[in-house]
Amino acid sequence: MRRADAAAARWAHGAAGEETTARLLVQLEAAGWHVRHDLQVAGRRFNLDHVLTSPCGTALVVLDTKAWHRGRTTALVGGRVHCGTDDRHDQVVKVAGYAEVVAAAVGLRPDQVWPLIVVHGSPIAGGRLEARVPGQRGVVHVLGPDWLVPTLAGAPKARDPRRAAQLAGRVDSVLLPYTERG
Repeated sequence: MRRADAAAARWAHGAAGEETTARLLVQLEAAGWHVRHDLQVAGRRFNLDHVLTSPCGTALVVLDTKAWHRGRTTALVGGRVHCGTDDRHDQVVKVAGYAEVVAAAVGLRPDQVWPLIVVHGSPIAGGRLEARVPGQRGVVHVLGPDWLVPTLAGAPKARDPRRAAQLAGRVDSVLLPYTERG
């Protein structure tokens, strides 16, 4: 019974983090971002917390929300993401993998889908980290919530509303609302 209660508490804590992230992302919609929540790729069991289409229409962000221990700092240790002494790099690897799957499903190059993690609770050393995953180009950005909107708002260099709407439409046709059955 205790295990079930602990799992339910963790789920509720994570869901609260996702809701907080969703509220932050609303600010980006006025700047031309298309924001979707709680999606999946057909035939896959994992859920995508948030998928954002950039205002330029040439890139997506696969954003995973985490709620980590408030009393422990998240930092790079030996090139791996840790929350305090807990190695959390497996979660970095997962979101990088999700981004690759989304790129293939939507028909984009892997470098056009940016993996990003926003961490609620645990302070991020320096406010943001750039973690690498062996065998993959680019980085997984790990940000605190205060860095999320400014980082994304500053990313696109141009806006192409028509192209962004087309890419968002492709996302909507390929990525489905998440169901636990997958």
